[in-house]
Amino acid sequence: MTTTTAPRRGRPGYDRSTLVAVCVATFNRHGYDATSMGMLAAELGVSKSAIYHHVSSKEEILEMALGQALDALETVLAEAEQLDESGAKRLEKALRSTVQVLIEQMPQVTLLLRLRGNSPVETAALQRRRDITSRFGRIVESGQKDGSLVTSQPPRRIARLVLGMVNSIVDWYRPGESAAEPAQLEESILRLALDGVLAER
Repeated sequence: MTTTTAPRRGRPGYDRSTLVAVCVATFNRHGYDATSMGMLAAELGVSKSAIYHHVSSKEEILEMALGQALDALETVLAEAEQLDESGAKRLEKALRSTVQVLIEQMPQVTLLLRLRGNSPVETAALQRRRDITSRFGRIVESGQKDGSLVTSQPPRRIARLVLGMVNSIVDWYRPGESAAEPAQLEESILRLALDGVLAER
């Protein structure tokens, strides 16, 4: 007599990074505050207890995602700051690398840019974002001092304007759906952002 044994149910087919990626997409679609653990479980097709196998809370998922984006942005900015070049060249490097991070980590950066500061995790992330803007401002200031960038506007204002242009990518660019390839997009943004701030020679 043959007996049939029901298949054993294992843990969900997600590792931690994949689970976080799905959760981030859900946060971006519904808003972080409006997304419950129940919604995340439904999106993942698992129980809430299965999610807790990987993370302790919704806020931990948020912190991980924001950390990925901010760590990448701070790393490329540090590389630009260390260049032994003019302020204009360092600004170009910083902007080019920032565009690359936005394209490569668009879901995480989108989440970062939509924060409202409603929790300690969000407040800390917003402070790191402000620090990044300040560092861009110092690069601009150095370019103004060495004559490679225009002096008609305060450095922090220039930093905010060019970063605003770069950050707008998350609102309209869709990899794989846009006619522009990442390299073309990168060059277009660089030219538009830099042409208005480069000092005439």
